[in-house]
Amino acid sequence: MAIDKEALKTLSVGERIKVLRGEQSQEELASIVGVTPSAIGMYEQNRRMPRGQTQKAIADYFGLLVDDLFF
Repeated sequence: MAIDKEALKTLSVGERIKVLRGEQSQEELASIVGVTPSAIGMYEQNRRMPRGQTQKAIADYFGLLVDDLFF
């Protein structure tokens, strides 16, 4: 999937994660990045923000820089 970084910037962090996750379940993404499915849900609802290593793991998984995904 080609990622339009400028289009991502118009979305909240939670929306970015949800869009990038696509058809993949929260459980699958959580397992890959080392958090609970509940944490992924909280990130997508903008109720929590992933920290340090989790930000890096999510960004790496989607082939993005941390700055492009979270800032």
